[in-house]
Amino acid sequence: MFSTAYLAGLAAGAGLIIAIGAQNAFVLRQGLQRHYIGSVVTVCILADISLILLGVAGMGLAVQQHPGLLQWLRYAGAAFLAAYGMLALHRAWRGESGLQPAGDSNGSRARVVLACVGFTLLNPHVYLDTVVLLGSLSTHYDGGGRWAFAAGASTASVVWFLSLGYGARVLLPVFRSPLAWRLFDVAVALFMLTLAALLLTQPTG
Repeated sequence: MFSTAYLAGLAAGAGLIIAIGAQNAFVLRQGLQRHYIGSVVTVCILADISLILLGVAGMGLAVQQHPGLLQWLRYAGAAFLAAYGMLALHRAWRGESGLQPAGDSNGSRARVVLACVGFTLLNPHVYLDTVVLLGSLSTHYDGGGRWAFAAGASTASVVWFLSLGYGARVLLPVFRSPLAWRLFDVAVALFMLTLAALLLTQPTG
């Protein structure tokens, strides 16, 4: 029973976490620049695990009963994504992107961590995916099986963010070109602005 619930949680967590999103795009960029990636990965993993545990503990029902919270997060998240998208366009226009050695000025650790927190917690879908959906799926298991499900989903989060953050170095040869960075930032900008528009035009629940 434990192994079945764990594997189910692992599969469900992977299916939700690996989906392309603003958070993943941010982690990939930090990984490519090798800029405070340890802090970024740690924030993403701890946030995911905390939300998964809250969902399994029963907070998913509370979130469903307070749609106003998700509504507030929808507008705040859209504003945050739109602002970051415009910053990415600005970087692409001015050619300010590129690989920088650790310690170069690309924002302090605090600014990078705060941006990561924004991408993680200002997205209402993260609560729907982790707290509500994974929390609901965990109810198919009794007792320890629910926590085994949570452990599987948490494992998927740990493996994914470590792979994304530290595996980005595989793409480093491609991103030694300033043009590649400009194209990447244009793609990120369009992606963020599209997500912001979708948050404003589509309901979260």
